[in-house]
Amino acid sequence: MDLTTRAAMLTARRNAILAHLEQIEDALDDPLPKDWDDAAIEQQDDEVLQALGNAEQAELKRIDAALRRIADGDYGWCTRCGERIADARLDLLPDTPLCADCAGRG
Repeated sequence: MDLTTRAAMLTARRNAILAHLEQIEDALDDPLPKDWDDAAIEQQDDEVLQALGNAEQAELKRIDAALRRIADGDYGWCTRCGERIADARLDLLPDTPLCADCAGRG
């Protein structure tokens, strides 16, 4: 897959995350119900939304870093060892900065 296609895919995913984060923010801004039971359920739902938002924020950072690597000409090269990242790995994890060997080492 060429870099233009990868950049387009990453940008589309980035835009989808931003839209979803906006929905999460709107949901978290809703006032709690006055009924105690409903309020407790709503708080639990808010905690799940916050966790989801945190995960999406982390993915957004990885996508932004991948887009910077594309712009800099470093995309597809492991940021740890400098070896080429397999295309199959990039197809599966387009925002990954590491080759499979380095990712496996932790």
